[in-house]
Amino acid sequence: MKINGFDYHQVPGTDGVTLNVAVGGSGTPIVLLHGFPQTHLMWRHVATDLAAHHTVICPDLRGYGGSAKPTEGYSKRAMAADIIEAVQSLGHSTFALAGHDRGALVAFRAALDHPQAVTHLLILDVLPTLDMWSVLQGTSAAVGFHLYLMAQPPGLPEQLIAAAPDAFFGHFLDIWTKSPDAIPHDVRTAYLDACRAAVPSIVADYRASATIDVTHDEADRAAGAQLQLPVTVIQQDWGAALGFDARALWKAWAPDLHHQLTTAGHFMAEEDPGEITAAIEQLLTRQA
Repeated sequence: MKINGFDYHQVPGTDGVTLNVAVGGSGTPIVLLHGFPQTHLMWRHVATDLAAHHTVICPDLRGYGGSAKPTEGYSKRAMAADIIEAVQSLGHSTFALAGHDRGALVAFRAALDHPQAVTHLLILDVLPTLDMWSVLQGTSAAVGFHLYLMAQPPGLPEQLIAAAPDAFFGHFLDIWTKSPDAIPHDVRTAYLDACRAAVPSIVADYRASATIDVTHDEADRAAGAQLQLPVTVIQQDWGAALGFDARALWKAWAPDLHHQLTTAGHFMAEEDPGEITAAIEQLLTRQA
């Protein structure tokens, strides 16, 4: 499946990786990064709305969808470098960046590592990796069972997930949405097909978040690194459910923060695309 009206390109990332990228519209550039267990198609509504006034760039992340799936290189630092390289190869030295779920972690790292390139940052429904692990404790952490499964050494997670990939990935598509109709059958099928073909790379992405990504976040926190750009974070009220202050956790990383809660489910760009498009347009009016 493709986003209507968008052109598709195979664009170089880093280390020989090639990304599948959808590009549409014209004007100031904004890059949209998808989450799990999805592809760039999750942005189909928001992307077409934004394309009326912006150049909209929707990559499949390394290891997902139509992008290359190397056996290694899934730190968010490496995945962020892919995005910087790909977007610059399309002719944009600076751009706004929005990310959902896994894509939000890549976007967070891109903004920290490449402040000269990223002008504005939108984060949808995650915490920074270091903070995510710190708030998961007790029986409430069961909601994140997949994080712990895919954090295990290579072998077992891949074998278990590959034995029933549609059941595994479909589980999250079912339980994380409040509006099942937001992901129609053809889109759901496209997501499951893409995930089924990418089990090792998806697991590698998650495994990195229990290893090298934590190391990178710890180093940045020790150095006092912060996001020096306007940041908007939209989340479900996980803090109330799991007992943490999401806004405070994000404020420590992002002094110029607008934090808001949504009544949509996790797949908010598909469940309430109007809310997300409006948030992006509002974010772009803010000056660093």
